[in-house]
Amino acid sequence: MSGSRRAMGLALALDLLGEPPAPLHPVVWMGHFLQAARRRWQAQTPSGQRREGAAWWALGAAGAAGAGALAQQLPGGWVTQGALLKPLLARRALFAAVREVQAALAADNLPEARRLLAWHLVSRDTSGLTAAEVAGAAIESLAENLSDSVVAPLLCFRVGGLPLAAAYRYANTGDAMWGYRTPQLVDAGKAAARADDALNLAPARLTALCALLASGGRGVGVWAQDRRVTSSPNAGHPMGAFAGALGVRLDKRGVYVLNAGGRVPQASDLPLALRLAGRTCVLAVLALLLPWTRHA
Repeated sequence: MSGSRRAMGLALALDLLGEPPAPLHPVVWMGHFLQAARRRWQAQTPSGQRREGAAWWALGAAGAAGAGALAQQLPGGWVTQGALLKPLLARRALFAAVREVQAALAADNLPEARRLLAWHLVSRDTSGLTAAEVAGAAIESLAENLSDSVVAPLLCFRVGGLPLAAAYRYANTGDAMWGYRTPQLVDAGKAAARADDALNLAPARLTALCALLASGGRGVGVWAQDRRVTSSPNAGHPMGAFAGALGVRLDKRGVYVLNAGGRVPQASDLPLALRLAGRTCVLAVLALLLPWTRHA
């Protein structure tokens, strides 16, 4: 097995231990930079905001890739690479967050389920969501973030090592913080949102394919019909596959509906979604660990 694949395996093993402390976490550093950059925007016109947002985003992306390139030169070979790759993915944290939401719903504690959903998984206002909507949002976030937080960093590392993996994670964090259609961000966040869209084209589709395989093909029809109903060119792929595989209707009120003919999701669907996500993750990792050429 090549060093890059050993590093990926080590990163996944280290992920079982959880996240590093915030002061040592590179994604936290990326978030601090993005927050600081946002405070420095001066332009008032849409075109000026687009230029400033793109410039600050590009500066951070170059910094992330450069840091990854420097880290790749450190001694220790694939062991060091695996240890440094780990903070760029978050399978354990994602699954744990969904379990917390499920436990609150199962205990009929809707306010706590809403709070946990907003704290861990989504950026939308959750205060008015029903229990079914909370369960559906948790499934949506699980499917989308399985691609964003696990498959994509591993795929980027396999293709371009730590520089590309770090640049991807920065792009994804930038989209999460800047990629909103609000007056403050609709123009300045365009570069971050488009970069994230481009980098997630392959991971989202690989995640959807693995979810369809993991479900024995049960979600194919829904995925084929609904994969383009989201505003994102990528999110509908894993979410549509999960909606079809689980047989549930995923409804973001006033925005989109996936699998309109499915049943209303409930707390008991979240363990099923986690099992599907686990199988999907295994298939995706196997695909990424297989040699792609004779000499890989």
